[in-house]
Amino acid sequence: MRILIIHGPNLNLLGTRETSIYGTERLSDIDAKCLALAKELGIDVEISQSNSEGEIINLIHSARGTFDGIVINPGAYTHYSYAIRDALAAVSVPAVEVHLSNIYAREEFRQKSVTASVVCGQITGFGSNSYLLGIRAIVELLRNA
Repeated sequence: MRILIIHGPNLNLLGTRETSIYGTERLSDIDAKCLALAKELGIDVEISQSNSEGEIINLIHSARGTFDGIVINPGAYTHYSYAIRDALAAVSVPAVEVHLSNIYAREEFRQKSVTASVVCGQITGFGSNSYLLGIRAIVELLRNA
């Protein structure tokens, strides 16, 4: 089983960016946790981060025929990128959306996810554990499909 993990814009600044919201954990720490969980679950993961909407779309497109599932944190694109939403819908690869913070407890503009309607589920507000829960969720979905 192969899972693609996509980190969206500004996640490369974790550990220094708005630590009161996102904490002090760095993206490399989250990646290490994801890789350790993948090993425990006996799956392969590939992890990418991009600040570019087009690059994220290309990553999603590359998943078709290559990956069994996607775990994605679209970052701010969650709230307005119909192009990322359409890419997720087009590739027909099951996906789970994750967020470090609880987007529904934040600013009003963050409380809408345009990508939620095309993913299997959404996990928000558990910090880096959102990624781990997302990996577990997509693996469980795939194994029971």
